[in-house]
Amino acid sequence: MLLQGYSKEMFRPKCNPSFQSVHCVARLDQDISEVLPYLNTALGGGDYVPSPPSLTLRVHGKLISLHAREIFVNALNDEEEAEKILGWLKKEINDTWKHRTDIEPTYDAPEVPQMMQILKLLPRTNCLRCGEPTCTVFALRAAEGIKGPDDCPELKGDEKVRLEEYLGRFRFEV
Repeated sequence: MLLQGYSKEMFRPKCNPSFQSVHCVARLDQDISEVLPYLNTALGGGDYVPSPPSLTLRVHGKLISLHAREIFVNALNDEEEAEKILGWLKKEINDTWKHRTDIEPTYDAPEVPQMMQILKLLPRTNCLRCGEPTCTVFALRAAEGIKGPDDCPELKGDEKVRLEEYLGRFRFEV
């Protein structure tokens, strides 16, 4: 077992203490830096940084950042949700560490869609029919996996196919 325990602290964002969601930082009793590239593979690819080692994941609308001795989780409803996510992470960390000889570590982040490339594939009419104020905002939402080619009423024929092909190269978290 690599990770045996942690202590957690819940807090509201200092930039806007009126936010309804809370954040959590877990201070780990053990250093988990060696498992991070294996965890990157096991959990489907996040943003791995080798020095200092960290892994950032997007899971169920949460941004989770794992470091050698800390884990940060944003946009939580309450302490119960934080504990559930931290318990899941502890299990994943320990299972991955236990089976690391069977896992090929991933040191690279997966390619992500580029907002400017998406914008180039859009009609750029700013028609508002997609529900976004501009095509630029639509492109940003498409890069995040929130919008897709079917959400742009102005896209037709080859233009729609090109955007579908471009976005089809990426895996979006559900």
